[in-house]
Amino acid sequence: MGADQHISWHEAAASALEWWSDAGVDTLVEDELRDWFAVPAAPVRPLAVTSAPAADLPPDTLDAFLTWRMGDAVPEASWNAGRVPVVAQKNPSLMILTDLPEPDDSAEAGWMTGPVGVLLDRMLAAIGEVRDTVVVAGIAHARPLTGRMPADAQGALEELARRLVTLVAPRKLLLFGAEPCRALLGPDGSRGGLRTLNHDGIACPTIATFHPRFLLERPLAKAETWRHLQLLIREPTA
Repeated sequence: MGADQHISWHEAAASALEWWSDAGVDTLVEDELRDWFAVPAAPVRPLAVTSAPAADLPPDTLDAFLTWRMGDAVPEASWNAGRVPVVAQKNPSLMILTDLPEPDDSAEAGWMTGPVGVLLDRMLAAIGEVRDTVVVAGIAHARPLTGRMPADAQGALEELARRLVTLVAPRKLLLFGAEPCRALLGPDGSRGGLRTLNHDGIACPTIATFHPRFLLERPLAKAETWRHLQLLIREPTA
């Protein structure tokens, strides 16, 4: 079998040479050997130069930032939860920063509603403030189903909260709970100590105290919170 195949191969080659000879092909026209079974390479085309899209960065004006904050480039956009917008004006006498919207908060009702809101209104009245002149905001603008900020979004949300405080530039700042305290005063921040927040050109008397929802559960802590509020309102503003 092998010998027959060998003979058949030579006979086929001889037949091909004879056919070329009859066709008038008697010389090679190329110096280099050619692989007739090779697939020809695709022509090389220059790569198209495309510019990368600009990052969706937070705006540097208050009104534009508040609008951007309700858009699709923020962590809360993927939470499948209603967001609560912040209504803010520049240089208010007092800004309050909480962690999350309350369960009853909404775009229509606003921030810190329900029993927490009732207690907040009493606190404000005790220090000579009213809701209409106070800015209330949260680190997160939506409330996850778990009632807690996701750990993987916390850093970005804290940075946005600092940005918001800088743009609002309040004359005094009140922080409710551990999360706002950490976001604005850093990991060494503590409840009760009056601090001056120096951040991006603002110098703002700041104090952290118990959240009103904690005070509803632990009424005895109201006395300590009252002392914190007194420290804040007695501090002169620039």
